[in-house]
Amino acid sequence: MGKPTGFMEFKRMAKERTEPLERIKNFNEFYIPLNEESRKQQAARCMNCGVPFCQSGMVLNGMMTGCPLNNLIPEWNDAIYKGNLKTALSRLLKTNNFPEFTGRVCPALCEAACVNGMEGDSVTVHDNELYIIESGYKNGLIKPNPPKVRSGKKVAVIGSGPSGLAAADCLNKRGHSVTVFEKSDRIGGLLMYGIPNMKLDKSVIDRKVGIMREEGIVFNVNSDVGGTVKAEDILRDFDAVILCCGANEARDINVPGRDCEGIYFAVDFLTENTKSLLNSNFGDKRYYDPKGKNVVIVGGGDTGNDCLGTCIRHGAKSVIQLEMMPKPPLERTANNMWPEFPRILKTDYGQEEAIAVFGADPRVYKTTVKKIISEKGVLKAIQTVQVEFKDGKLTEIENSEKIIEADMLIIAAGFVGTKKYLPQAFGVELTAKNIVKTAENRFATNVSKVFTAGDMHIGQSLVVRAINEGRRCAKEVDVFLMGYTNMI
Repeated sequence: MGKPTGFMEFKRMAKERTEPLERIKNFNEFYIPLNEESRKQQAARCMNCGVPFCQSGMVLNGMMTGCPLNNLIPEWNDAIYKGNLKTALSRLLKTNNFPEFTGRVCPALCEAACVNGMEGDSVTVHDNELYIIESGYKNGLIKPNPPKVRSGKKVAVIGSGPSGLAAADCLNKRGHSVTVFEKSDRIGGLLMYGIPNMKLDKSVIDRKVGIMREEGIVFNVNSDVGGTVKAEDILRDFDAVILCCGANEARDINVPGRDCEGIYFAVDFLTENTKSLLNSNFGDKRYYDPKGKNVVIVGGGDTGNDCLGTCIRHGAKSVIQLEMMPKPPLERTANNMWPEFPRILKTDYGQEEAIAVFGADPRVYKTTVKKIISEKGVLKAIQTVQVEFKDGKLTEIENSEKIIEADMLIIAAGFVGTKKYLPQAFGVELTAKNIVKTAENRFATNVSKVFTAGDMHIGQSLVVRAINEGRRCAKEVDVFLMGYTNMI
């Protein structure tokens, strides 16, 4: 423990954000890092707890708390404080393949379980993690390190999201020859197209993928396995196959008028925007443009917030975000005690920007869409209704209907499992929740040498959990190929 009294001497200082009215002028990342001395002080706040809940990765009251990757947080906090970047980087990379991703997009489950957060402010674990990895790149410590010996075994990874990339990285380091198949035109899955650039700059993904290529991983884009690429060819040519295609079957809203123009799923909206940004800086106009439009977003979660920030940057006339659940409390309640993940009100970057631009929080709680109103097949308005849960059932509140003008409706209501054509192509079984079926805490499917990981295996979840899935799956595949594993 670098400084036993650090948690008492130094106040929490999170990295700053560029002011909302300035950052909405572009799609660049907008976080301002602390200087090195301030970062050391933030690391000094870590108490090196006897039982570090921050790295526990537990499920409490139905929610994950603590790092699912079991990151060695007290160890690398101590190394930051002492100025030992190499040690900090070594301990971080021991458990996390992609801290440059999680350090940007993870909701910091670790901080929710920090002992400092019981009565005060938790350690800036999330920011410290990003500092380590970016300092590693800056100081030339992140270099390709291909395996010296190859096993002669070939593994196909279908899907290049966080679980697929993690599995590929681990198996390649073990010495297996790995080929990643991605149906889109760029590597990264929802890291690339499901998260907007201002939240995760796509050059960060390209930088890491470039290193993985130099380490020997083969990446095939525009390769739709189960479509343009036959599953039987994959099974014939590889010793093991891992399905990591996500849970990207979007949840729809079944209301009258749904079939009119002007309605988009969030994943499609975000995908087309990022593609157009990367391909032409929006010059090709091949995206769903909210400029000058009244936009309604169905869904109050992170994806809805990402759509909100995107709409504001494009110059939407107005944006409203509908949320079926009640407004969360400002502080933990008696039934949501530490170290559970705090179910409290979170005002994210998109909501901050909406408040700055429009003068009010865009979120409308306990409300959903009842009817869609169109004119000549084009969206014109929506009818909303207030709702509440009674006896576990969603119930409409009488006489609470309201008409809201809308030129664009974005559905960010989550996902209902994986798209079925790929698992059907391989003959793997699905569960009632439309995810790939395996034995509990295992990754092998009902088809010999076919495995699965990530959201396709556990349902819609977090990037950090997907990385953990990929790592654990890689160990099981290694045992299948070699009869044992020495992977951590």
